[in-house]
Amino acid sequence: MAYTFPKKTTTIVIGLLALFNIALHLLYHGNLEFHRDELLYFALGLHPDLGYATVPPLIGWVAALIQSIFGYSLFAVKLLPALLSGVMVLLACRIAKELNGGTYAQILVGIVIVFMPFTLRTFHLYQPVHLDLLFWTFLLYYSIRYVNTQKDSYLIYLGALAGIGMLNKYLIALLIISLAVAILFSPHRNVFTKRAFFKGLLIGFILFLPNLIWQFTHDLPVLGHMGALNERQLVNVDRGQFMLDQVLMTYGGILLVVSGIVYLFRKNKYRYLVFTAMIVVFVLVMLRGKSYYTLGILPMLVAAGAVALEKWIKNKIVRIVIPIFIVAISIPIIPLGLPVYDEMGLVSYFEDLEKDYGLQIGRTFEDGTIHSLPQDYADQLGWEELTKVTASAYASIPEKNKALIYCENYGQASAIAVIGKKYDLPEPISFNESFLYWLPSEFDPEIEYFIYINGELGDNVAAFFEEIEVVGSITNPNAREFGTTVFLCSKPKGSFNTFYKDVVESVEDPF
Repeated sequence: MAYTFPKKTTTIVIGLLALFNIALHLLYHGNLEFHRDELLYFALGLHPDLGYATVPPLIGWVAALIQSIFGYSLFAVKLLPALLSGVMVLLACRIAKELNGGTYAQILVGIVIVFMPFTLRTFHLYQPVHLDLLFWTFLLYYSIRYVNTQKDSYLIYLGALAGIGMLNKYLIALLIISLAVAILFSPHRNVFTKRAFFKGLLIGFILFLPNLIWQFTHDLPVLGHMGALNERQLVNVDRGQFMLDQVLMTYGGILLVVSGIVYLFRKNKYRYLVFTAMIVVFVLVMLRGKSYYTLGILPMLVAAGAVALEKWIKNKIVRIVIPIFIVAISIPIIPLGLPVYDEMGLVSYFEDLEKDYGLQIGRTFEDGTIHSLPQDYADQLGWEELTKVTASAYASIPEKNKALIYCENYGQASAIAVIGKKYDLPEPISFNESFLYWLPSEFDPEIEYFIYINGELGDNVAAFFEEIEVVGSITNPNAREFGTTVFLCSKPKGSFNTFYKDVVESVEDPF
């Protein structure tokens, strides 16, 4: 009989794994700069609302709360994802326990969750993704709790979680629908006759309703965003690469994922979980979804796989070897998920992968081009330099009440809005993303100094101002925004308000 730790010891070990995961993410939080999207979500926090151009409102609400407590530092941005990485460990271990896993299964899943590339990356960045991953996992966990206990209260929890999850990322609707379809064809289909189910459904709808109303009152920007996403990014998704990425995202944990699928499929009670996962993957493959859209089903499958290995493998040596092996093969690829090196160390790491093994893993951007660093890392460079150059331009302006900063995209605008706090920069304008909703109608007094941030000077701007000075640009070739330039324009040839209104009317695509 295999040795089992006392319950208290098991709890301590799992707690230590959770703390280790938090510490791991905090330790390397400053190796790069803010991520483009992190800056956007903190900028959303400056304008709390019931909705935004491309995301539901929760990420902005949370950012507003973080800013009110911790300010606008890089540490403030990275703190919540790091803390929630510990929650992810605890939650995955609880799922293993609910699936009849003992000490070995719970500790094994905790170890694997810490070292898988997808969890390393997810909890490194302040994005809706890390919250989405938790909401998906909690939904699956409470569905298992309901199946195990038959307590109607869990149906209400499921409804409330679904509603809150929809306030974070609309992708969770795919899980909700997939879970409903899978349960409909399972022994648990009587759930749809329960009063508690409809109570939960109503609670979830009420929680989501404010954002739904906001969407309709703003002409459903989510549809425009989905159309732009499909046209500019998803069209480049390769279905074969999508499936390969599922292996790369879990890496050593793929052993547990496969084992979990087999284990759940053989358990009539929990088979609905496998069918839920299958529906999610099938829909995403058909719609050319991004690889990471499947993240929400992986912790559950990993937990099930840990339970399977615990039940199938009784040899103590083999049991010990499995987590050691997974950790050993995972350590060399940690930089794929977490920037444990600084910028140049990461560049060298990816160069060595290509030189020594012919691998270009992770360096292909959304547009299909290959660069020195993965897009997520390249998006964490250049923002400090851009803001500093902008601050220099702004400092040279004698009449700051007649100055305006314009940014071509949301990354630039968010950097000026967030990082610019330490330089006392005014909030910029942009026709991109949710910044479109915050545009002033006119300027009083008229603008005479125009700081223009873009890759190149726009023809209309060049024609409208008599004097244009290049103040500086992002000089880091590893930054995705390499070459983005700050222009200081002055001496307008006419009314800036008239010029501005003409430009606003010509804007067609805010995303």
